[in-house]
Amino acid sequence: MSSELKIKVGLEVHVHITSLKTKLFCSCPSNYVNLDPNSDVCPVCLGLPGAIPVLNEEALRKAIMVALALGCDIAPSLMFSRKHYFYPDMAKNYQISQYDGPGTAAIAKNGAVWLGEKKIRIRRINIEEDPAKSVYPTGSILTSPYTLLDYNRSGIGMLEIVTEPDIEDAKEAKSFLDKLKSILEHLDVCDCSIEGSMRADVNISVTGGERVEVKNVGSPSDVKDVIEYESARQRAAILQGLKVQRETRHWDSDRKVTVSSRVKETDEDYRYFPDPDLPPLPITKEYIERVKETLPELPDSRIERLSKQYGISKYNATVLVMDKALADLFEAASAEVKDYERLSNLLINDYLRWINDRNMKLSDSKATPKHIVQLMQLLDSGVITIKIAKEILPTIILEGKMPREIVDELGLTRVSDEKLIETIIEEVITEEPELVTKVKKDPKVANYIVGKVMRKTGKRADPKLVNELIRRKLGV
Repeated sequence: MSSELKIKVGLEVHVHITSLKTKLFCSCPSNYVNLDPNSDVCPVCLGLPGAIPVLNEEALRKAIMVALALGCDIAPSLMFSRKHYFYPDMAKNYQISQYDGPGTAAIAKNGAVWLGEKKIRIRRINIEEDPAKSVYPTGSILTSPYTLLDYNRSGIGMLEIVTEPDIEDAKEAKSFLDKLKSILEHLDVCDCSIEGSMRADVNISVTGGERVEVKNVGSPSDVKDVIEYESARQRAAILQGLKVQRETRHWDSDRKVTVSSRVKETDEDYRYFPDPDLPPLPITKEYIERVKETLPELPDSRIERLSKQYGISKYNATVLVMDKALADLFEAASAEVKDYERLSNLLINDYLRWINDRNMKLSDSKATPKHIVQLMQLLDSGVITIKIAKEILPTIILEGKMPREIVDELGLTRVSDEKLIETIIEEVITEEPELVTKVKKDPKVANYIVGKVMRKTGKRADPKLVNELIRRKLGV
């Protein structure tokens, strides 16, 4: 594969403002999750003739918070445009959005997200309404013979955050989205654990080819997969002398491939024009300053503070803060647990890894700070080993049982009686007497004996103590 065929990636990230109580332009409740289809609608979000939209002012405040956090230039007035397209998910055949063009502007432009030394430029931020949710009852968008529409989501307040094509590989794209997600969660703009609350249109081009857009990709890990697949597909086409045309494609997450959908529209196809029902709203410097005063601690600052305040590694602090819920759990538990590095390691290497390996979300966990504190106290007091802690974590996470209760029920307290451990070591040697000769030739064989003893104690013995007693007995 030619190293000269470099890729450029730009993202259009669509973020629900989940902290709003109502939709963007009407009084319908914004919590559409688990509602009966089409039960949370009104003439405004259905686009019925004569219905007049009225802006939810809190959406403006949240948008300015994001713009300030990303270092954007904020427009002097808020202007909405009608983006016309004729798909069934938008009942009125246009979307109230924003357009950066003559006589109109996005609410914010020219920001950045920093990934270490790498700067990912933000082209613009738009406030807009979400269309309805398309439901494919007998498969996916590619296989279902018909589509159902749920307009509960229609009119939900949303931010479109558009980057410049500064992203150069799949890993970088995922890092950008993880960082952006952390910023949005710290600002209390979006609960990104809600399905569909953060989606991305991925624009990918390879040297010598046209830009291809992959629509509605639902997670940072899927974005990574999309870029890896689509960049390989485009490079292969160019190397075979084929033309990569500008088009829209969809991601088939089951087969891990992109599939052509339609020839890509241009801005002119959408026939943007200012929405006459929503006149420009001035955004004063005084208002921006008032919003700025309410900004919470942002991820980069929190990483520095956690590292200094708790003496944990910069890496651990970064992993914790990339998911606000995990950082909050750490700080709540640290009020009673003082071995901060051990606490952060447990949360990252055991707790978070177990959840990620099962494609769960942190919000699915039933573990509270009290659970984590008690687990750490059992570890620190020597009642259980780290292996036992790992064994009971799933029950804590899935059922919300307290660690002490699980340990007592299953009889998992640590075996620390040296005489008992020595007796078990003697049993192992009696069963396999050749181990004595082997361990004297190769001291590493002692690790095998440790494993046998651990199995006989149900992994409840302290492996460090077992190792010491074996080496003392065998003189190695």
